[in-house]
Amino acid sequence: MWILIGIAFIGLLAGIAALRKMGGGNFPWVHFYAKGRESGFTFHEIGLLRKIAVENRLENPTSLFWSIKQLDRSIRGTISKLRAEGKLEQDTFARFLSKLFDFRRRVELNLPKYKLGLKSSRKIVNHQRMKLTLEGVGTYSTSVVENLRRYLAISYPEGPVLPPGFSWKGQKAVLYFWRADDAGYVFDTKVIEDFLDREYPILHVSHSDNLVRSQKRQSVRVEVNLPASLYTLRSINEANENEEQGRGLKCRLVDISSDGAALLIGGRAKIGLTVKLQFHLANSPIVMCGVVKGVSFNQKKNQSILHVQSVPLSLRQKNTVLSFVYNLFNERGEDQAVGTVSKY
Repeated sequence: MWILIGIAFIGLLAGIAALRKMGGGNFPWVHFYAKGRESGFTFHEIGLLRKIAVENRLENPTSLFWSIKQLDRSIRGTISKLRAEGKLEQDTFARFLSKLFDFRRRVELNLPKYKLGLKSSRKIVNHQRMKLTLEGVGTYSTSVVENLRRYLAISYPEGPVLPPGFSWKGQKAVLYFWRADDAGYVFDTKVIEDFLDREYPILHVSHSDNLVRSQKRQSVRVEVNLPASLYTLRSINEANENEEQGRGLKCRLVDISSDGAALLIGGRAKIGLTVKLQFHLANSPIVMCGVVKGVSFNQKKNQSILHVQSVPLSLRQKNTVLSFVYNLFNERGEDQAVGTVSKY
């Protein structure tokens, strides 16, 4: 009997020593699992996070459930380790990293700045870009020049040609905009004044305290300014990640996320166009295929910004994009913080 007790005691000491060696010594892992369940993670996901916390020797492993900084540090450490071991491209570890990035997105999108919405147009920031729809006429591009107590001053709408003598004053319209780090909003308004005769024409439109919030964004995107090549596809069924050898249309990538991109081209383009986009992120080639879901045309410059919703990327390409988006290895510079979240 005493021999069995001795063996059990030695086993217990060995287990404690092993935990300490792994960095799990005195930490209350029961609390870690409870916090994970409280945060909405499954037991399998919590086990994955515990492994990351131990490997990166986090002083407070529960910080993984709320600290973007600790998550970035842990993912960066994991990538560096896998790269050094030559395992970064293996399917098993590509899936492992993809899961970590999913965790990171969930934690970020649970931050208060992504949860709080606008109730009133009085809170809209200056320079906010908007779409103004006039029933029976069309949709116009505009932006907030100044947000005043009694009204919004917006730039003169650009879009379909209006009949001679048309005045915006008194017109009822709908304003729609995407708010950075948030979602889409729409509200009804009325044009109070039309200042077409000014050096810089503007409209004054009424405020609304009944903003409708919709289409919450689901992925983080960042603004960029990178050269890219654009190719057209006959259908989305031709989507692939093979690099094209022929010359495509030169364009500029203006923002990027794991599920889409925005690019600047010369001339006009149509919604619904199926495209293939090629560019490099931190010397890694990225091939993204998708459908143009929105077009912003600048008539004066004869340029269009195409908003492309991508088909799902392979895990390797998706991980490369997310590493760049989150700036894990300072690929975008130390001062480049993560920008906004987006749903294309």
